[in-house]
Amino acid sequence: MDSKPVKWVFAFPDTAVLRSQPAVYRGRVFIGSQDGSVYALDAETGCVHWTTTVQAEVRSGITVAEVEGKPALFFGDSSGYLYGLDGATGKQLWKLRLDEHAAAKATSTPMFYQGRLYIGVSSLEEALSVAPAYVCCSFRGSVSAVQATDGKVLWKTYMIEETPKPQPKTKRGSAVMGPSGVGVWTAPTLDTDRDVMYVTTGDNYSDPPTPFSDAVVALQMSTGRILWSKQLTAGDAWNSSCYLAGKVNCPDSDGPDFDFAASAALVSLPNGRRALMLGQKSGMAYAIDPDRRGQILWQARVGKGGTVGGIEWGGATDGRNFYVALSDVAFEVSLKPGTNDRLYELDPKQGGGMFAFRIDNGRRIWQTPPPGCGDRRPCSPAQSAAVTAIPGAVFSGSLDGHLRAYATTNGKILWDYDTDREFKTVNGVPGHGGALDVGGPIVAGGMLFATSGSAQRNGLPGNVLLAFGLGR
Repeated sequence: MDSKPVKWVFAFPDTAVLRSQPAVYRGRVFIGSQDGSVYALDAETGCVHWTTTVQAEVRSGITVAEVEGKPALFFGDSSGYLYGLDGATGKQLWKLRLDEHAAAKATSTPMFYQGRLYIGVSSLEEALSVAPAYVCCSFRGSVSAVQATDGKVLWKTYMIEETPKPQPKTKRGSAVMGPSGVGVWTAPTLDTDRDVMYVTTGDNYSDPPTPFSDAVVALQMSTGRILWSKQLTAGDAWNSSCYLAGKVNCPDSDGPDFDFAASAALVSLPNGRRALMLGQKSGMAYAIDPDRRGQILWQARVGKGGTVGGIEWGGATDGRNFYVALSDVAFEVSLKPGTNDRLYELDPKQGGGMFAFRIDNGRRIWQTPPPGCGDRRPCSPAQSAAVTAIPGAVFSGSLDGHLRAYATTNGKILWDYDTDREFKTVNGVPGHGGALDVGGPIVAGGMLFATSGSAQRNGLPGNVLLAFGLGR
């Protein structure tokens, strides 16, 4: 692959983290940013065709679809709104609040099919629990079908059937609302031939735990009716208070926080049957049978898992193998001098690695360890971002700032590019790369587009979109 592949770099002003995956359509790149700006860029040059601003950080990937003969953009923000924009001008067509809960957010990239959008809702409430006076929790994750022309909700299905209500106090004496949680963090998987969609879910925020948490849930696309579910981790009630020494609002269950933040991948097996490929924060990869109510076909462990561990934002498949990257972010913990406050620094020696499994039997065909951080600080070798597969190569970004391409046959690193550097940008805004997290790179038209910068978890801040030419 070309050793000097960067064709252009675009920098986002006042930005330290990028969590919106770009979309490429008819020679344009559409991408959202931390300050709520949405850009249409020329794919060849990075020139700005138009820009517009929405209410909050663009938190999901962007979906482009033809609606009534015209291109439209659809995406969610960190305030829980879903937007429809005119793809040619950026003009807002409509705006929909997906959930009335104050902490709702839309991290799930909307999926388009026959004039409808299918999208899940997650929330920030899990983090609000760190405030001792906060009564946790009342958010319920859901999935909606929305009319693409005008944003009309056609159906909405909650992942917890019961409305949250006061529960017995925790053993620490904290007031509790529940059941709660079970956010849908990522894009649904559409099985249009069978009128079925599959969503993966997160944990409960408070007790009591519920059956659709940490699960795959199958719903009828036309009605939203739940057809079946397969829970991979039961009893997982957890919130951010469980991190704290006093654990004031931590549920008595104090679960492992093994959400699914990765979409399922629907594949056809050599025997003619079908399977859903899954990666979980537990550190487990799975294949389950969607035609037998989620029966497990195989399972394999890649890491120990945890709150920011395991397989976080998603794997990829080429129809033969299932490729996953390991997060397993770890921290070196110390006490702030003169206090009991904990200080967290990224552990430069733990986390990361790429794995490939046969889709039919789960046999591990290769494993490639992370190259490591060397003397760089702060640094983590963890690979939490989603991965992207093309014929012959699979791409994975790391919190160490590197974007790497691996051979699909043996896991050999074909190409390694360090994005943690200053860049000259096409728009004149000072640009610097950093950690790669959340969305994976996009490959289209002989080019690869990747965002770099993630100040989360004490990581490397950055503010750039990199456009690479894929030469050989």
